[in-house]
Amino acid sequence: MPLETFMVTVYCLVCEALNIVVPGGNPRKRGFPPKLSDAEALTMAFVGTVLGYQSDKAVWKYFLRHWAAGFPSLGDRSTFVRQLANLGHIEAFLHQHWARTLEAFAAKVHLVDGFPVPVCHPRRVGRRTLFRGEAGWGFCASKDEHYFGFHGLVLTTADGIITGVASRAAHIDERDALFDLPLEYSRGALFGNKGFIRPILTEDLSAMGMTLHSPLRRNMMDSRPKSLVDHIVSVRRRVETVIGQLAERFSAERTGARMLWQLVSRIYRKVAAHPLCVLLNQSLGRPLLDFEGLVTE
Repeated sequence: MPLETFMVTVYCLVCEALNIVVPGGNPRKRGFPPKLSDAEALTMAFVGTVLGYQSDKAVWKYFLRHWAAGFPSLGDRSTFVRQLANLGHIEAFLHQHWARTLEAFAAKVHLVDGFPVPVCHPRRVGRRTLFRGEAGWGFCASKDEHYFGFHGLVLTTADGIITGVASRAAHIDERDALFDLPLEYSRGALFGNKGFIRPILTEDLSAMGMTLHSPLRRNMMDSRPKSLVDHIVSVRRRVETVIGQLAERFSAERTGARMLWQLVSRIYRKVAAHPLCVLLNQSLGRPLLDFEGLVTE
């Protein structure tokens, strides 16, 4: 899909979704509407995210330089950044709407996994005042490294559609952060990794109508059929693919935020952009998670 066609399509989807998640399409209760419409600002944010721009400033620069004619109401940088900051909760609503459109909440199998969100280099932690008292030290097993920041959790369907995201300080056990995800919409099987093994967690999830499945540790006896264990491991690769896309294509591990609300807002934007791309792939008859050839410059 050509980039210009992609922008127009995203704009149409954002306009349609805004009228559904926000009565009248205007999230403001008072005051004058902004010169740049919210649909235009959100379109710029989502397109910039898909193209790999990490900060609001970078998105603003890109559109000012290359697409000023398409967005004639685009003002100065600070106004654009403030407008996106005020739309952070709307991005979360848009994500839920697109996930619901894809019937993700009706799925019988969900996958959960985590990813690191470092906020600075470990050597600079002692001199850094940002996120002090909010971030913490954590360990990323896939990268075999310690980091200072937050730990994100992603809940997806077996097809790779994100249904929820949560983040906590990196030192908090991800099993405790699991209930920050929208599990009330999920039923059936939940596939996790070995880090989610905890008997009381299994009982709590069972009371909610979910059955936790995960590979066992080497020192634990597994009475389940080997075919079931292999199936769990195979299906779980899908959530690893989704996290890889969030980290590499959408730069979810590098938010550039200086405050907690900025970090949460930017993570939600990147998460919302994912089902948006899935929705476009579905409409084009492409593989749902094939983002590589979705946009052509």
